Amino acid sequence: MRTSAYALIALIAAAAGFGIYRYGVEPQLVSAPQAPSPFEPPSSSEPPEILPDFTLADLEGAPRSIRSWPGKSMIVNFWATWCAPCRREIPLLKEIQHEYGDEGFQLVGVAVDFREDVESYLAEIGVNYPVLVGEQDGLEAVSQFGQGSLGLPFTVFTDNQHRIVALHLGELHRTQTETLLEAVRRVNSGELTPLAARTEAASELAKLRTPDA
Repeated sequence: MRTSAYALIALIAAAAGFGIYRYGVEPQLVSAPQAPSPFEPPSSSEPPEILPDFTLADLEGAPRSIRSWPGKSMIVNFWATWCAPCRREIPLLKEIQHEYGDEGFQLVGVAVDFREDVESYLAEIGVNYPVLVGEQDGLEAVSQFGQGSLGLPFTVFTDNQHRIVALHLGELHRTQTETLLEAVRRVNSGELTPLAARTEAASELAKLRTPDA
């Protein structure tokens, strides 16, 4: 039963093993192929303007709200141990937290996976940012961004008021991430609104013909 669940949900991640910029970063929302999931999320809807307030268990098993970091610019990364692009981007995520944490950016991983597998994997590789864990409730958290079960990895970028600046479906790369972080900076400074930042980020991202690994 467990093996079957892995096989089904892994198809979702495979469908999103490439970068898709969503919620204003590309002119239109682009749908990714869907696959059956062992955890059935609610129907998708339009993305929210503010980071939804969902609660999942942390690595110690205690419930923790995603709003537990007030005043921080959030990078919320949905991932799973069975998702190859998710595993590939973790070293970059660790670098981003190390380099930008003092600037007020807070990366939080949200593992849509079995707790014992997450604990085992993180014990092996180590991370320098908090991780929340959920199975069905993890997918329900993803669905609050209007994504349904489109795939993993999936990353949300917010400003320091938790207004959503960008949603990214697929593996993150260094130049893409830095472009999105700069968009967040300009929103934080009051130079741009979230909408204007997304428009400018779209222009910059369009210049990146091939993302660096």
